[in-house]
Amino acid sequence: MIKNSSFLFHINAKAKTVVLLLFACVVLLGISKPLKGQEINCTVAINAEAVQTTDRRIFQDMETAFAEFINNRRWSNDDFKLDERVKCNLIINIRSMPSMGNFQAEVQVQAARPVFNTNIETILLNFADRQWNFAYTESQPLDFNDNSFTTNLTAMLAYYAYIVLAMDYDSFSPLGGQKFIDKANNVVTLAQQTDFAGWRQFDGNRNRFWLADNLMNQQFEPLREAIYDYHRQGLDIFVEKPDEARKAIVASLKKVKSVNDVSPNSILTIAFLDAKNDELVNIFSQGDMQIRREAYNILTAIDPTKMAKYRSIVQ
Repeated sequence: MIKNSSFLFHINAKAKTVVLLLFACVVLLGISKPLKGQEINCTVAINAEAVQTTDRRIFQDMETAFAEFINNRRWSNDDFKLDERVKCNLIINIRSMPSMGNFQAEVQVQAARPVFNTNIETILLNFADRQWNFAYTESQPLDFNDNSFTTNLTAMLAYYAYIVLAMDYDSFSPLGGQKFIDKANNVVTLAQQTDFAGWRQFDGNRNRFWLADNLMNQQFEPLREAIYDYHRQGLDIFVEKPDEARKAIVASLKKVKSVNDVSPNSILTIAFLDAKNDELVNIFSQGDMQIRREAYNILTAIDPTKMAKYRSIVQ
């Protein structure tokens, strides 16, 4: 599916200097060689140093199996070219193995999309799930059905595949990721029948339930619209029109603030800022001081814990 007609990699030296400065903080997603896939190009890295076992092959098997599950499955009816697949990382830290084949872990889910007119990628999602508990047997098939709960492992993998696609689509068209949000929410609904942590509202305030709930809630639509404004009206024109881009990004931050005023410290707002705070500091390290002060005032209002970091915007 072509979401931009092209990504131009040749930019002039002055523009390249500005872009490199702005996005020096961006993490290039390339933990390991990705496998051929459909809509998603996901890499999986597993850290199991805390697990005491003589058979370490199972963790290599996990990496391959999890990546193949996400990359080789069709998650929609949309057609993607190979270079259009959405890049993501799953960084899984296994804390313990309470019994044979059962694992307690946490995962960092990252996703990125390209910035128009550059060879730069910007982080869309950087989300920590600390309730990533699953059962796995080496070489077992990973089955998933949208209409029923099969295993907690495949439910979690499918959930984040849908979330990654939703964030990507929202960044290219206003509320464009709704069909994937609906699918992610359906995974949450089916998982309610289980005892696995992370799927229910009472399992904590920063889990899979609340992320899907925020994305489904109409009160959060301005924040989802801000994702589009930030990327298409801001980042994607930055090389050619940096001042106009900064104004568009400030406008997007105002939408984020409007949501935060109604629902302070929501998981979706936190996820947005976790992905963007370093990038925002770089974006507003230059430009008109009035715009920079406006960005600073908004950011410190919705994310006061990072006030010291944001202070460099106005210095």
